[in-house]
Amino acid sequence: MPQTITPLIRKLEREAPLSDAERQVLLLLPVTVREFRADSDIVHERDTPSQCCLLLQGWLHRYKIAGDGSRQIFAFHIAGDVPDLQSLHLRRMDHSLGASTPVKVGFIPHDSIRRLIERAPRLGGILWKDTLIDASIFRQWMLGMGRKQAPQRLAHFFCELYTKMQAVGLTDGFSCDFPITQGAMGDALGLSTVHVNRSLMELRADGLIELEKKTLTICNWERLKQYAEFDRLYLHMDLAA
Repeated sequence: MPQTITPLIRKLEREAPLSDAERQVLLLLPVTVREFRADSDIVHERDTPSQCCLLLQGWLHRYKIAGDGSRQIFAFHIAGDVPDLQSLHLRRMDHSLGASTPVKVGFIPHDSIRRLIERAPRLGGILWKDTLIDASIFRQWMLGMGRKQAPQRLAHFFCELYTKMQAVGLTDGFSCDFPITQGAMGDALGLSTVHVNRSLMELRADGLIELEKKTLTICNWERLKQYAEFDRLYLHMDLAA
């Protein structure tokens, strides 16, 4: 159990140092671990969940299907995220959570999370801050889709995910795992696969990034941030610039 909850502890400690008592409360959470293959749903739209999911390994995405069958992705999630925490108060899911890669997920009963919040209210505050940050990220994505050109949109996407992964120790220098397909990037950024491919070629040609064998390498971090107009304020992280 301690190893199971480690990604969540690591993420919460990004927000604030945890006391021994707070760590102990987290370690006592009952977690049921399940594995899912890529492209399977963890939670479906219109479900009425009685538990939240903690992502332990792999990548998840939050999405909806439009009337014409097309998919809109609203967010990607990495290890340590609890992407459906809002289901504590919103009885019915208004979107789905899907596996972008093979994933390992820990399910925590709602009642156990409510007891955690009662016993350790500061932890509850950190969890709700994380949900508010999700909303902040959504606003930034809306700005990008409404006001930025395709290559700049993609550059900003790379800056965001690299920054989030760096915060929880999932980067190696300026490289990180990046298993997201061009189709999924297009569904997230409102672009066709052709536009994603052209944008990738432009960013490569400008010496900003490399993307090979599911690994993203940022070749010039400062130039990429400047090009993307990336200001991490919306991520609300206390990290070095």
